[in-house]
Order: sequence, then structure tokens, then C-alpha cells
Amino acid sequence: MKRPLEMAHEFLAEVVTKEDIVVDATMGNGHDTLFLAKLAKQVYAFDIQKQALDKTQDRLNEAGLENVQLILQGHETLDQFVTEAKAGIFNLGYLPSADKSVITRPQTTIEALEKLCHLLVKGGRIAIMIYYGHEGGDIEKDAVLDFVSQLNQQEYTVVIYRILNQVNNPPFVVMIEKLERYRHG
Repeated sequence: MKRPLEMAHEFLAEVVTKEDIVVDATMGNGHDTLFLAKLAKQVYAFDIQKQALDKTQDRLNEAGLENVQLILQGHETLDQFVTEAKAGIFNLGYLPSADKSVITRPQTTIEALEKLCHLLVKGGRIAIMIYYGHEGGDIEKDAVLDFVSQLNQQEYTVVIYRILNQVNNPPFVVMIEKLERYRHG
């Protein structure tokens, strides 16, 4: 059985090609950025912590990948850099091995999700890893679940992949797909 992050990666890998632009909304230590850079034409990766950019840049340099733009800004600014995307990933919570008081916040996360959903091409996908065992994590988890539950079913399919018999708030993934057959107005 796959862990939630493995499921998230597989979900995105099914649709991302070397022709695509993708977003890592929460670069963190750069694992998702590196994963996406191997698949896509261009990755836009966001984080508000310089430490995240430095770690991610080191990881990309090691792999010899240059198709990534690292952006030291909140993910809610993604529409200033991206006009359309095939996929996106969020890892909500805090940067491991950094200041645990710096966390993703419901307001900016929902704003980023709204924008990315709008910029997503038909057939595009978003994976949201939800870590909520920290202070404030439950509020963000509830806000994200509320937001995705209200996405138009004619335009999006939303699925949760979650381990149920594990203690200590196990992370889970919310997967969104923008439907191919949706027609505007």
C-alpha cells in the first residue's frame, strides 16, 4: 500500500509531461520540487523561508536540473508568475528542521488553491499533503476540506487518500482533478 506522499506523486506523474508548467506551492526541503523538475518543462516553486530556497537549490544543483524558478514569496502570489499549470503540489504545515512557528496559513493557502484551480488546464491535477499535528494545523485542514468540498463537481473531482488506523494525526492527501469535459458558460 502506498503512503499518502507516494500517492500524491503518482497522481501528478500520471499527467505531467516535458511540455508542462507545474507549481510547487510549498517548496520546503525541495523534495517535491526535484520530483516535479524531473517530469516537467518548468517548475515554479514558492516558499517564504530563505532556508527552503537554499536547500532546494542545493538539491537541484546536485541533480543538474535548471528548469525551476525558486520564488521567495508566499504561494498566494503564484498568479504573478504562472498563467496556466498542468499540476501543483502543496505540503501544508511547517518546514521540517526549521522554525516550527512558521506554518502555512488557512487564508493564504485557500487563496493559492483558488488561484491554482483557476489556472489549471483541463486534465490538470493538484495534490495537497495535509500535515495537521501542529498548532493551527486543524484549522487549516478544516479550511482546505471545506474549500475543496465546494468545488463545482461539473468542473472538478476531489478525492481524499487517508490512513485511518494510525495515531498522531497521520498526514493525508487531497487530490483534485480538473475535468476534461467541462465547458465554460
